[in-house]
Amino acid sequence: MATAISAEETKAPDGPVRKARRPRQAGWWLPYALLAPAVVFELLIHVIPMFTGIWMSFLKLTRAFIANWGEAPVVGLANYQVALDFNAAVGEALLRSFLITCGFTVLVVGLAWSMGMAAAVALQRNFRGRGLFRTLFLVPYALPMYAGIIAWKFMLQKDTGAVNHFLYDNLGLGGEKPFWLIGDNAFVSIVVVALWRLWPFAFLMLMAGLQSIPDDVYEASAVDGAKPLRQWASITLPMLRPVNLVLILVMFLWTFNDFNTPFVLFGTAQPPAGDLISFHIYNASFLTWNFGSGAAMSVLLLIFLLIVTGIYLLTINRRSRRA
Repeated sequence: MATAISAEETKAPDGPVRKARRPRQAGWWLPYALLAPAVVFELLIHVIPMFTGIWMSFLKLTRAFIANWGEAPVVGLANYQVALDFNAAVGEALLRSFLITCGFTVLVVGLAWSMGMAAAVALQRNFRGRGLFRTLFLVPYALPMYAGIIAWKFMLQKDTGAVNHFLYDNLGLGGEKPFWLIGDNAFVSIVVVALWRLWPFAFLMLMAGLQSIPDDVYEASAVDGAKPLRQWASITLPMLRPVNLVLILVMFLWTFNDFNTPFVLFGTAQPPAGDLISFHIYNASFLTWNFGSGAAMSVLLLIFLLIVTGIYLLTINRRSRRA
């Protein structure tokens, strides 16, 4: 019996069946043309500066060579050795800043997710005034970043700040009014301000995810006797898993790289308790004019974030395959 071969397939004399190449259709270039501007800007804004920073990390790029980078001597891994020598002053300060940033990130991301989840669940059901509460909760996210942080900087002043006025003048707390922007209080201040800015984003993403959960599921579970807490644990959390996986990763990266909050709150003279690593690298580069050392610290931070992100994504994929 003869076998029919399609017009798209040809058979070599002694080889397997091969598909003939289709002629290019008209307009095949259009997707590439539409992607070209994004690719060009990605190269100019992110890729080229990133590789430039990696190259700088192998140079002794101090103020003596700012005018002509090409004359800066190559020092190999010397900048990395200085940054990772935790027994010396530079390495010890970098390690302390890294640990402070880890604690800062855990607190901000954890509290932001918890507050966003609580608010999203509370506003899931329809009631009078729900739209007003949703709008109020999103104000910190819609407010310009620098305007919001500057407002907090004024509120956290010792004598004229609204925070001390409310706590000590209105509530009548005893003791001396603290200065929230110096000493150990600086860590509390930076956590509060970063949390105030971040939790509305978590609330917005979780609220959007809750809209995709059918009400019939909750009604059926209520008929079976499930209480609100059981519904949240057995229905809400599992069905919000895709949203939570992306949300937590994005909030982690944003928070760990937070530069604007400490810079606006403290200026260039940040207290040790508020020395986040992105701000620490900035000071190590621009205050000491040692851009080679600062670039090495930046590369180390990039490697750390890539490792954490890779482990996080691999763990998610393995769990998804098992499920």
